[in-house]
Amino acid sequence: MNEFRVEAGWLQAVRHVQSPNYDERPPGSPIDLLVIHGISLPPDEFGGPWIDALFTNRLDPEAHPYFAEIAGLEVSAHVLIRRDGEVVQYVSFDNRAWHAGKSCFEGRERCNDFAIGIELEGTDERAYEPVQYAQLAAVTRALQVAYPGITREHIVGHSDIAPGRKTDPGPGFDWERYRKMLENDQ
Repeated sequence: MNEFRVEAGWLQAVRHVQSPNYDERPPGSPIDLLVIHGISLPPDEFGGPWIDALFTNRLDPEAHPYFAEIAGLEVSAHVLIRRDGEVVQYVSFDNRAWHAGKSCFEGRERCNDFAIGIELEGTDERAYEPVQYAQLAAVTRALQVAYPGITREHIVGHSDIAPGRKTDPGPGFDWERYRKMLENDQ
C-alpha cells in the first residue's frame, strides 16, 4: 500500500504533468469536497497519452474521431489514477482545477471552488481495478490529512454534484469497497 503525502499542494512521489487549465480558488474558499470522476480516452479504451494530452490542451483532433468533438475543451483534474495504479497530478490542490463544471453540493454551487477532483481511468459500466482502489484510498488519506474538511460525507461522485448531466464514476465504481478501505485505515 502506497503512502502519499501532500506538500505545498502537490502529492509527493507521483508523476506531475502541469495543466494550464486551472485558476485561483476564490479567497476564503475551504477545500472540503472530494469528487470522484471516471474517464477513458477514446471512450471505452485505456492507456495511451490521451488523458495527459486532453488536460494539457494538446489533444490531436485527428488521432481519433471522438477527439475532434472534444479537442477544444479546456478541462483538468487534480489527479488521475490509471488502470495500472499510476498516479498523475496535473493541478496543485491549492488551485482550482476545471473538473466539475456546473455543479452543486449541499446548496453550494460551483464545486470547483472548494473541491478536489480525482479521475479514475475507467468507464461507468466496467469495474475499476483493485490497484485503483488501493491508490485512491491512499491518496484520499493524504488529502484528509492536508485538508481535514474532506470527511467521509464530503466524498462524492461527479454524478452526485451534477445529476442528470454527469453519470461518472458510474455503477462500475464500488463505493462500499472504497469506503471500507478508508474505514480500515482509520
